[in-house]
Amino acid sequence: MGRLPYEVVNIHYTFAALSKENQKVMAAKAGDQVKVHYTGRLTDGTIFDSSEGKEPLAFEVGAGMMIKGFDAAVDGMAIGDKVTAEIPAAEAYGEAREDLIFDFPKSNFPEDMKPEVGQQLAMSQPNGQQVPVKVKEIKEESVVIDANHDLAGKDLVFDIELVSIGE
Repeated sequence: MGRLPYEVVNIHYTFAALSKENQKVMAAKAGDQVKVHYTGRLTDGTIFDSSEGKEPLAFEVGAGMMIKGFDAAVDGMAIGDKVTAEIPAAEAYGEAREDLIFDFPKSNFPEDMKPEVGQQLAMSQPNGQQVPVKVKEIKEESVVIDANHDLAGKDLVFDIELVSIGE
Protein backbone atom coordinates (compact mmCIF):
# COMPACT_ATOMS: atom_id res chain seq x y z
CA MET A 1 0.00 0.00 0.00
CA GLY A 2 2.95 2.33 0.55
CA ARG A 3 3.92 2.11 -3.16
CA LEU A 4 0.47 2.90 -4.54
CA PRO A 5 0.80 6.73 -4.47
CA TYR A 6 4.10 6.47 -6.37
CA GLU A 7 2.52 4.37 -9.12
CA VAL A 8 -0.48 6.70 -9.41
CA VAL A 9 1.82 9.71 -9.76
CA ASN A 10 3.84 7.82 -12.37
CA ILE A 11 0.68 6.92 -14.32
CA HIS A 12 -0.51 10.54 -14.14
CA TYR A 13 2.83 11.77 -15.46
CA THR A 14 2.74 9.27 -18.34
CA PHE A 15 -0.83 10.28 -19.17
CA ALA A 16 0.17 13.95 -19.27
CA ALA A 17 3.09 13.15 -21.55
CA LEU A 18 0.81 11.22 -23.92
CA SER A 19 -1.65 14.09 -23.97
CA LYS A 20 1.08 16.51 -25.08
CA GLU A 21 2.13 14.12 -27.86
CA ASN A 22 -1.48 13.79 -29.05
CA GLN A 23 -1.77 17.58 -29.20
CA LYS A 24 1.29 17.70 -31.47
CA VAL A 25 -0.27 15.08 -33.79
CA MET A 26 -3.42 17.22 -34.06
CA ALA A 27 -1.51 20.32 -35.21
CA ALA A 28 -1.85 21.19 -38.90
CA LYS A 29 1.23 20.41 -40.95
CA ALA A 30 2.29 20.32 -44.59
CA GLY A 31 0.16 17.85 -46.55
CA ASP A 32 -2.87 18.07 -44.23
CA GLN A 33 -6.28 18.95 -45.64
CA VAL A 34 -7.65 21.71 -43.41
CA LYS A 35 -10.69 23.95 -43.16
CA VAL A 36 -10.49 27.47 -41.78
CA HIS A 37 -12.70 30.45 -41.21
CA TYR A 38 -10.98 33.74 -41.94
CA THR A 39 -11.36 37.46 -42.36
CA GLY A 40 -8.83 39.28 -44.52
CA ARG A 41 -8.30 42.99 -44.18
CA LEU A 42 -5.88 45.70 -45.17
CA THR A 43 -3.74 47.35 -42.49
CA ASP A 44 -6.24 50.26 -42.42
CA GLY A 45 -8.97 47.82 -41.32
CA THR A 46 -10.78 47.57 -44.68
CA ILE A 47 -12.13 44.01 -45.08
CA PHE A 48 -11.45 42.58 -48.54
CA ASP A 49 -12.63 38.98 -48.00
CA SER A 50 -14.22 36.78 -45.35
CA SER A 51 -15.70 33.32 -44.92
CA GLU A 52 -18.24 34.67 -42.41
CA GLY A 53 -21.66 33.24 -43.21
CA LYS A 54 -20.12 30.78 -45.70
CA GLU A 55 -18.58 27.34 -45.63
CA PRO A 56 -15.04 27.30 -44.24
CA LEU A 57 -12.20 27.52 -46.74
CA ALA A 58 -10.65 24.10 -47.49
CA PHE A 59 -7.06 23.67 -48.69
CA GLU A 60 -3.94 21.54 -48.34
CA VAL A 61 -1.29 23.05 -46.06
CA GLY A 62 1.99 23.69 -47.86
CA ALA A 63 0.68 22.82 -51.35
CA GLY A 64 0.95 26.36 -52.70
CA MET A 65 -2.83 26.75 -52.87
CA MET A 66 -2.74 29.77 -50.54
CA ILE A 67 -0.53 32.82 -50.29
CA LYS A 68 2.74 32.00 -48.54
CA GLY A 69 2.03 33.96 -45.33
CA PHE A 70 -1.47 32.45 -44.88
CA ASP A 71 -0.09 28.93 -45.32
CA ALA A 72 2.67 29.63 -42.77
CA ALA A 73 0.14 30.98 -40.25
CA VAL A 74 -1.99 27.80 -40.41
CA ASP A 75 1.01 25.44 -40.15
CA GLY A 76 1.20 24.33 -36.50
CA MET A 77 -2.31 25.44 -35.51
CA ALA A 78 -4.56 23.03 -33.62
CA ILE A 79 -8.32 22.70 -34.15
CA GLY A 80 -10.06 25.62 -32.48
CA ASP A 81 -6.95 27.82 -32.48
CA LYS A 82 -7.44 31.42 -33.58
CA VAL A 83 -4.59 33.57 -34.82
CA THR A 84 -4.13 37.01 -36.32
CA ALA A 85 -1.48 36.91 -39.02
CA GLU A 86 0.15 40.08 -40.30
CA ILE A 87 1.42 39.23 -43.76
CA PRO A 88 3.81 41.55 -45.60
CA ALA A 89 3.17 42.10 -49.32
CA ALA A 90 6.15 39.90 -50.24
CA GLU A 91 4.46 36.89 -48.55
CA ALA A 92 1.02 37.76 -49.89
CA TYR A 93 0.52 38.79 -53.54
CA GLY A 94 4.00 40.27 -53.96
CA GLU A 95 5.00 43.82 -54.68
CA ALA A 96 3.25 45.66 -57.51
CA ARG A 97 5.33 45.28 -60.65
CA GLU A 98 5.75 48.15 -63.10
CA ASP A 99 6.28 45.67 -65.97
CA LEU A 100 2.67 44.51 -65.51
CA ILE A 101 1.37 48.01 -66.25
CA PHE A 102 1.36 48.73 -69.98
CA ASP A 103 -0.27 50.66 -72.81
CA PHE A 104 -2.74 48.72 -74.95
CA PRO A 105 -3.84 50.30 -78.25
CA LYS A 106 -7.50 51.34 -78.36
CA SER A 107 -7.62 49.93 -81.90
CA ASN A 108 -7.19 46.41 -80.41
CA PHE A 109 -10.46 46.67 -78.46
CA PRO A 110 -13.72 45.59 -80.10
CA GLU A 111 -15.39 48.59 -81.75
CA ASP A 112 -18.41 48.49 -79.44
CA MET A 113 -16.29 48.39 -76.26
CA LYS A 114 -15.66 51.64 -74.42
CA PRO A 115 -13.16 50.94 -71.63
CA GLU A 116 -13.52 52.91 -68.38
CA VAL A 117 -11.04 53.52 -65.56
CA GLY A 118 -11.42 50.79 -62.92
CA GLN A 119 -13.10 48.36 -65.31
CA GLN A 120 -12.11 44.70 -64.89
CA LEU A 121 -11.22 42.92 -68.11
CA ALA A 122 -9.65 39.60 -69.08
CA MET A 123 -6.77 39.28 -71.52
CA SER A 124 -5.67 36.08 -73.20
CA GLN A 125 -2.05 34.96 -73.03
CA PRO A 126 -0.50 33.20 -76.04
CA ASN A 127 -1.23 29.84 -74.34
CA GLY A 128 -4.94 30.75 -74.09
CA GLN A 129 -4.91 31.32 -70.32
CA GLN A 130 -7.12 34.23 -69.23
CA VAL A 131 -5.49 36.89 -67.03
CA PRO A 132 -7.61 39.40 -65.10
CA VAL A 133 -6.57 43.02 -65.69
CA LYS A 134 -7.87 46.43 -64.74
CA VAL A 135 -8.11 49.64 -66.75
CA LYS A 136 -5.89 52.16 -64.99
CA GLU A 137 -5.98 55.13 -67.36
CA ILE A 138 -7.49 56.18 -70.70
CA LYS A 139 -5.19 57.98 -73.14
CA GLU A 140 -5.93 59.39 -76.60
CA GLU A 141 -4.68 56.35 -78.56
CA SER A 142 -4.27 53.73 -75.83
CA VAL A 143 -5.56 52.36 -72.56
CA VAL A 144 -3.22 51.78 -69.61
CA ILE A 145 -3.77 48.23 -68.36
CA ASP A 146 -2.66 46.93 -64.95
CA ALA A 147 -2.20 43.16 -64.69
CA ASN A 148 -1.08 43.23 -61.05
CA HIS A 149 -3.32 41.49 -58.51
CA ASP A 150 -5.55 44.03 -56.74
CA LEU A 151 -3.77 43.23 -53.45
CA ALA A 152 -0.22 43.36 -54.87
CA GLY A 153 1.99 45.73 -52.90
CA LYS A 154 -0.28 45.64 -49.86
CA ASP A 155 0.41 44.26 -46.40
CA LEU A 156 -2.50 42.08 -45.26
CA VAL A 157 -3.96 41.00 -41.93
CA PHE A 158 -5.89 37.73 -41.56
CA ASP A 159 -7.90 36.53 -38.56
CA ILE A 160 -7.84 32.74 -38.95
CA GLU A 161 -9.63 29.98 -37.02
CA LEU A 162 -8.72 26.34 -37.71
CA VAL A 163 -11.98 24.40 -37.95
CA SER A 164 -10.80 20.91 -38.97
CA ILE A 165 -7.84 18.81 -40.03
CA GLY A 166 -8.11 15.90 -42.43
CA GLU A 167 -11.78 16.04 -43.32
